[in-house]
Amino acid sequence: MKTIVQIHQATWDQRFPADIQREATSALEDGSVIMLPGLAFAMTPEEQKLLDPRILGKAKNVSYTPWTDKVGGTVCTGAEAETIRAVIARYSKAAQGLMRKLFPHYNDTLKVQRASLRPAEIAGRKSSWRKDDTRVHVDAFPTLPTHGDRIIRMFCNVNPHGKPRVWRLGEPFEDVARHFLPGLKPPLPGSARLLRLLRLTKKLRTEYDHYMLGLHDAMKSDLGYQGRVGQTPVEIIPGTTWITFTDSVSHAALSGQHQFEQTFALPLSGMLDTGKSPLRILERLTGRALI
Repeated sequence: MKTIVQIHQATWDQRFPADIQREATSALEDGSVIMLPGLAFAMTPEEQKLLDPRILGKAKNVSYTPWTDKVGGTVCTGAEAETIRAVIARYSKAAQGLMRKLFPHYNDTLKVQRASLRPAEIAGRKSSWRKDDTRVHVDAFPTLPTHGDRIIRMFCNVNPHGKPRVWRLGEPFEDVARHFLPGLKPPLPGSARLLRLLRLTKKLRTEYDHYMLGLHDAMKSDLGYQGRVGQTPVEIIPGTTWITFTDSVSHAALSGQHQFEQTFALPLSGMLDTGKSPLRILERLTGRALI
């Protein structure tokens, strides 16, 4: 399995040959990062003026919800807010089109989630250890259980000053699970319903979601693990787009500023090989169904 799989000379609206589609889909499910060097997202001068942390409110990102066509997390109003909405919406539409063309096997089941613009510098940003994305982790959502759906994210570095986005990639998901799973306690009886009743989750947290969140927290809280795991940092230069399953690819964002991101959810039924999903791996390791 290659950690990085590159697809050169890609454009947002091109049609990919069937062999490239199959190879990309298989590599994605194997745990690779699909890198598309040179696939830049074009912005107007007016839009580039808003690549500035001043547009942020208390959130670290400006979010865009495709099904409502609205943005959140920005202090901008009026024309600036409309420009931000329009540019993230355009990126979201481009990302959706690329997913459909590069991974057509997923088209019948793929669900479009929120997109975001991330104008803040990662390095040196103050946050709690749980929210510290410079620590190697797998993605899990505390308030939004996935019920086994996969998390695919597409990123694009749009830094106008030539600064790379620096990632660090950790060990395979099964190795992560074998290391941390024995130390995780099972959920307390009734805890999922209580969390939902208190509106701390948007739907019931399954046992799978409990363990995924536990892995996320255990990885980030273990500084010894953080110090010894991980490969050579990967520098992603501006004008590069990359795609990966962030619920199984352990990763950290060490530095970088100005990035677009689009999240997708993929039910297990849409995968080529469900055995490569975190759900099936955790079920195999625990010896029982987790959903």
